[in-house]
Amino acid sequence: MPKRYSYNDLMAMTNHFKDQLGEGGFGFVYKWHLSRGFLIAVKMLKNTKFSAQEFINEVSTIGRIHHANVVQLLGFFSKGSYRAFVYEYMPNGSLEKHIFLKEGKAQPFAWEKLLKIVLGTARGIEYLHCRYDVCILDFNIKPHNVLLDQNFVPKVADFGLAKFYPKEYNAMSISTTRGTLGYMAPELISRNFGAISSKSDVYSFGMLLLEMAGGRKNVDANAKSSSKVYFPSWVYDHLEVE
Repeated sequence: MPKRYSYNDLMAMTNHFKDQLGEGGFGFVYKWHLSRGFLIAVKMLKNTKFSAQEFINEVSTIGRIHHANVVQLLGFFSKGSYRAFVYEYMPNGSLEKHIFLKEGKAQPFAWEKLLKIVLGTARGIEYLHCRYDVCILDFNIKPHNVLLDQNFVPKVADFGLAKFYPKEYNAMSISTTRGTLGYMAPELISRNFGAISSKSDVYSFGMLLLEMAGGRKNVDANAKSSSKVYFPSWVYDHLEVE
């Protein structure tokens, strides 16, 4: 079980919430220096709908995950309506910061390094789906949620939308739409497209691969040509021509 921290601990960890690394849809992330130069990331959740017991149950499950390509949960905080996760710190930030081409600049990563990142990310997702006593569906696979350590080893992160279900089930149901537009599998938008399963994460992973290969976001409202606004459609049209 990860370590439980007090609010005073969090205040000390984050320099009174001044050392902010970023902000996402589920909260604010802060950096803290532990002894001997060890760094951690503190994620303060906002607008959480978890009850205290639901949060503790999720911490218990996520805290047992240990894989080279999944960010490790080190601790947590829960009091009243306040919740926080304490994770290992990823010094090279998210994959999103490294893969999108800037005009006039070359691809920042060699193809060999991109391949290693792809394989590592796939191993992390496969572990969540298949190598644990429950199947964990992430529902938010995208470059922003793949973090890179000091050696650019990728780690799947951010389980704010994750759902857990028994491995013997082939599909699951959810009460609300989960994910980020542009990465969400069709069945997450309409059940007419099929059942929700681990394949929903695989779809999101495929969209991530497309962005890595193309060096651009799959939706670009500023594209010079209207045919290039939605990258997957542009790729599909060219495959048809070929």
